[in-house]
Amino acid sequence: MGAAAPEEHTGTMATTPTTPRTGTFLWEGRRLAYEEHGEGDRVLLYLHGILMDSEMNRGLATALAERGHRVILLDLLGHGQSDKPTHASEYRMDTYALQVAACLDHLGIEEAVVGGVSLGANVSLHLAVKDPGRVTALILEMPVLEWAVPAAAILFAPLLLAAHYGRRVMRVASDLFARIPPTGFGPLNSVIRSAALPPEVVASVLHGILVGPIAPTIDERRAIEAPTLILAHGNDLIHPFDDAVNLSEQLPHASLMRTHGQLELRLMPTRLTKEIAAFVDGIWHPAKAAA
Repeated sequence: MGAAAPEEHTGTMATTPTTPRTGTFLWEGRRLAYEEHGEGDRVLLYLHGILMDSEMNRGLATALAERGHRVILLDLLGHGQSDKPTHASEYRMDTYALQVAACLDHLGIEEAVVGGVSLGANVSLHLAVKDPGRVTALILEMPVLEWAVPAAAILFAPLLLAAHYGRRVMRVASDLFARIPPTGFGPLNSVIRSAALPPEVVASVLHGILVGPIAPTIDERRAIEAPTLILAHGNDLIHPFDDAVNLSEQLPHASLMRTHGQLELRLMPTRLTKEIAAFVDGIWHPAKAAA
């Protein structure tokens, strides 16, 4: 499968635990970008949501790095600083899982806590099925199960149709968003860059993901042995709380935490960051966490 190419690595050394190191590597001829926060062997690889990028999770990465963790934020293909081909067949959840494994290979990491939000949560589930030895534990923020696919298709349909048939208008809009200077708030920057994506990329990513496998099968999910923290909230058609409840019952070693809303971890991060840090600490140093 795809192999990382060490010679493609670029980066700058950190001067403090919160200064990210950036780099790239090749996977199947495509350049993938990532950033690292912190040092050490307690590794968390955390993934962004659909059409977003790593900056949406930079606040969490910074907080965990300050606690002594090494956090990797990967831009999946079609997102952020990674390459953006316009072939829908290149955008699949299970293929994204291979990119995560390749990133770990590139960085010389045998295993890590792996997680992400929405798209990132589902990619993490696929990795836990495909390569369980690499996944020490899972953090699944707003996972999407197969029952939510019709709602997702309906909600994304206008954007997908506009990207296919209204590219001229969308291109004008994306050019305007591309001119907006960065703000001081990472998640907002990620949203702006999402709106600035070329319409053909948006169409390819949405088409590829929505027609491919969204989540592992129920039997595959029940076989996942990794300890899992699930974060979910109500009032969301794409990420219904009932799906999170079902997933917590299917995974043998899962715990479920209800959040105050979709944006709590980005707008009011203290409570959830503390819970995530405690979970990760407990994975790497269970005796110390229990004390």
